[in-house]
Order: sequence, then C-alpha cells, then structure tokens
Amino acid sequence: MNRLLWRIHELDPSRAPKPASLGRAKTHRELRAWLTTQLGLVAELARDELADIIVLTDQIDALERRIALRVRANAPSLLTIFGCKELTAAKVVGETAGVVRFRNEAAFARYAGLAPTPRSSGGTRVALRTSRSGNRQLHTAIYRIALVQIRHNSPGQTYYRKRRDSHDPPKEALRRLQRRIVRTVFNRLRSDYANRPLGPPQIRSFPEVERLNAEWSSALADLGSPPL
Repeated sequence: MNRLLWRIHELDPSRAPKPASLGRAKTHRELRAWLTTQLGLVAELARDELADIIVLTDQIDALERRIALRVRANAPSLLTIFGCKELTAAKVVGETAGVVRFRNEAAFARYAGLAPTPRSSGGTRVALRTSRSGNRQLHTAIYRIALVQIRHNSPGQTYYRKRRDSHDPPKEALRRLQRRIVRTVFNRLRSDYANRPLGPPQIRSFPEVERLNAEWSSALADLGSPPL
C-alpha cells in the first residue's frame, strides 16, 4: 500500500489519496481510470500494485462478512458490550479458545495480562500495575474496547472519569477500566457458551472463528494494514 502511495506521489502529488481511502471501491475506480492514462514504468508498477490491493481488499471484505456471521452465531452476548464490534469480538473469541478453560474470571484476567500485579521498591509496596505477561492479542482487544468506551458516552467513560476525579493517573484509571471490561467479557463469554446454538458445526465452531480471524489478519498484513 505504501509503495503505491509513493508511486502515485512520484507521478502526481496532487493525485495521492489518503491511506484510509485505499480500501474503498470508489478510490480504486478513480485511481485505475487515472493510471491508465499515465505512461512509463512507474505507472505500470502502480497499476500492478493497485490490482493487488483490489484483490486483497475483496478477500478482506469477504472474510469480514464470514467472521461477522460466525461471531453473531457464537457470541451474541459479547457483541452487546459497548465498543465490541464483530472483528474485535472475533479476536476475543479466537484468542480465548473456549472460555470453559478458565475456572473463574480472575484466571481469565491473568490470561489476558490484566490481573493487577503489585509493584514494589525494596520492601515498600508502591502500587499496582498491569502484568506484562499473558496473551497480548487478547489484551489489545480489551484495550481497544476500553478506548472506544472512554471516547464515547458510555458507562465506561463515566467510570473512567470517576477514577480520574478520584485522582487516579490516566494509566491507573485505564487499568481499572480494562479490569472491569475483562470481567464483563468473561461473563458474556460464559453466557454465550451456556446458550450456544445447535446449528451446523461450521457456524458455531470457535476454531472456525479463530481460523477465519487468522486469515483476515494475514490478508491485512499483506495489504500493509495493522491487524487488531
């Protein structure tokens, strides 16, 4: 994606689109029509790279639709959490790999790297901090949910502001919010497992969600976009 942007900039800086727009069909059509009028090796390379981006974008869109279908079948309760859309929920489901593996929400929080860990200086206990161990992909998914809640009118934003008003530093307020979210995620996953549908295995399979999520992340990496 970056190579294409550089080549377009080399051909005509005024034609360079915003990176976020390169996933849109309208941008694809406009660039393809313009590049067909350009001569030379740079334009030829740009046309080839645009063609690759169009193919990858179609693959990503198709995977996202399939992921959304599986997640809505597997985790409808999880999707009711503010800030947890289908792709984030797929990451949570895939990385959890079965909530019944965890005896309680504290074990799940440790797995996500969100169990509070005492930080000490010598023999003096200083503060609690978030563990740097655990599943970083799951940790990142919870972090993204927390950021969405903080930025929008939500119970998470209310709680975060309450902690800040109580003189918690921003990182500590965020840590506390993430801990609340991971507890909610665990409970919703347990609820979804207890009420799991009896549909076709390919629709209600957690490994299938995990596999689709891996394919989606790989396609995003090929495109040059960071996965969740």
